[in-house]
Amino acid sequence: MSVTNKRIGIIGGGQLGKMMILEAKRLGFHVIVLDPAADCPCSSVCDELIVASLNDGDAILALAKKVDVVTYEFEHINADALEKAELAGVPVYPSVASLKKIQNKYIQKSVLQEKGIAVPRLSEEFNADFGFPQMFKSKKGGYDGKGNWVIKQKSDIPTDVDGFFEEWVDYELEVSVIACRAINGEVVVYPIGENIHSNSILDTTIVPARIDGQIKIKAMEVANQVMNVFEGVGTFGVEMFVCKNGDVLVNEVAPRPHNSGHYTIEGCFANQFENHIRAIVGLPFGEVSLIYPTVMVNLLGVESDGKANLVGLEEAYKFTPKVNVHIYGKSESKIYRKMGHYTVVDCDLEKAISVAEKLKGIVKVVGVL
Repeated sequence: MSVTNKRIGIIGGGQLGKMMILEAKRLGFHVIVLDPAADCPCSSVCDELIVASLNDGDAILALAKKVDVVTYEFEHINADALEKAELAGVPVYPSVASLKKIQNKYIQKSVLQEKGIAVPRLSEEFNADFGFPQMFKSKKGGYDGKGNWVIKQKSDIPTDVDGFFEEWVDYELEVSVIACRAINGEVVVYPIGENIHSNSILDTTIVPARIDGQIKIKAMEVANQVMNVFEGVGTFGVEMFVCKNGDVLVNEVAPRPHNSGHYTIEGCFANQFENHIRAIVGLPFGEVSLIYPTVMVNLLGVESDGKANLVGLEEAYKFTPKVNVHIYGKSESKIYRKMGHYTVVDCDLEKAISVAEKLKGIVKVVGVL
């Protein structure tokens, strides 16, 4: 079978899946998506949509029977059903073994710790040695700050959550590295992104990250180590804390393309979605080096929940020809929901940062009641 005749199945129909499909269709692949929403972002670009829960084992197996390889754009899915698909001979990338370890954040970090990769100190039981504040995190299902609690006293600990404790990290900044691993074990690592969060949701990614050379070397080494620990095929996002003492700690690993890697679409020769598709079908990687300094800003729903309405696109494009706006196609806008993003590229990083900040007051997605 020709590589480009392979049929790709994607579990999850959100914006990450949509951007995977745009790269897959450019190369001529047939793509089938499983998602609970008939109007999900992927619905406008996929060849076929199976409307079902991400935990519907029968639907996942039905998808697997229609395709030659399965991937996913969201990790909180039915891993047992994917394991059955693997046993039936359908490759699943990243592998179910790596997914199961990553799905449980306590296991994820314990595995990293066992392999000598630095993470914040953690414990399944309350540990007074961590002092206050400390973090309490849900083992499964948390994202964008959901499932995380700041514990300032013992009474703050949730009693109905299966979670674990982490020592509070006094970090200087947060960075992330997008890395991609091939079926043959080859790993490519993208330039480091400097991340700025608001309300525990990623707001801005600045590339290259404004860190010194030694920190850069450490972060790149950690990303390579993480990829070899999980041995997953495809694109991974590795979030890290850069501590004030120079230590680099892994905060979280995502077995899929990552929000902080959207800068690669305009900023790099081959973006994170293209290389994810290349990896899972067995094609060689594209070049991952940075073309221009790039700033990515998330477009989160603002003002009110309601029908999605993009405001200021024409004004943004008039303001600068160096901005690219991406709208995900979600019909309903909710406050803090990821509705799109934009990137600004410039030969001068500080200029790109300045322009990106000014655009925050121009382009936005509002909910119309």
